[in-house]
Amino acid sequence: MATDPGVRVTVVSRANCHLCDEAKEAVARIATELGVGWTEVDVDGDPALLDEYSDLVPVILVDGKMHGYWRVEEERLRRALR
Repeated sequence: MATDPGVRVTVVSRANCHLCDEAKEAVARIATELGVGWTEVDVDGDPALLDEYSDLVPVILVDGKMHGYWRVEEERLRRALR
């Protein structure tokens, strides 16, 4: 997961996932708009994440806690980051 204290949002995703691509685009746009750092982690590269989130990707974590999955609720994410 993110170790940089400036990173507040993590997108747990996997390759060849169209919902993951959409989530990353939305998170990137919102993070840029609000001046917030974000990162992406591959669920298939971490056994613990795979066990916890495999059926839910993309998963959006804010400050290390699950904020949502499958789709980014943009206004809700903005509120969480303000």
